[in-house]
Amino acid sequence: MATWANLGLQDSSSPLMEQLNFFHDHTLLILIMITVLIAYIMFMLFFNKFTNRYLLHGQTIEIIWTILPAVILMFIAFPSLRLLYLMDEINSPLITLKAIGHQWYWSYEYSNFLNLEFDSYMIPTNELDINGFRLLDVDNRIILPLNNQIRILVTATDVIHSWTVPSLGVKIDATPGRLNQTNFLINQPGLFFGQCSEICGANHSFMPIVIESIPMNYFIKWISSQMN
Repeated sequence: MATWANLGLQDSSSPLMEQLNFFHDHTLLILIMITVLIAYIMFMLFFNKFTNRYLLHGQTIEIIWTILPAVILMFIAFPSLRLLYLMDEINSPLITLKAIGHQWYWSYEYSNFLNLEFDSYMIPTNELDINGFRLLDVDNRIILPLNNQIRILVTATDVIHSWTVPSLGVKIDATPGRLNQTNFLINQPGLFFGQCSEICGANHSFMPIVIESIPMNYFIKWISSQMN
């Protein structure tokens, strides 16, 4: 989860978010190089006292500053396209989870397990445990197994919401009358927090998402306990 003075991205907890981190660093390096180069040229222009009375055109430099930005954009575009296809690929998911956005809570359905379903509300501050997370914890967490492909289907019943978990690299809109899907794989145990990141109303930031990832044998025990 995000912490105070956290200027960078959150640590990745899925292979997809790891690739997004790499792309962020790659693009940021290119931007820093361009910024430093332009700043250096501008600095030299301010303090350069030399002039050329006969300079009317510079075809060579014009060719360079036309071609060079196109080449730089290719270095950004190709990794970006690769990531887009990776995010769109659904690789034989083990579990399908359906998330439905309401004002102001989420409800979930485990379609593979006789439609196990529950609502997930934010825990009010005055009801939090001493080790709870204010404005982030919920009464019913999503329980998912480690190291397995998870497909999530997202929709809404009223307005457009957005199911977002930054550390997993997932952000998908929940649109009324439409079923959107994406996938993710959690590669470490723990709690992963998210929120509705769409401006769907005054209380959209009070629609937290909490995923608890556990080993497969514990997940099977949890499913069995919920279905009994």
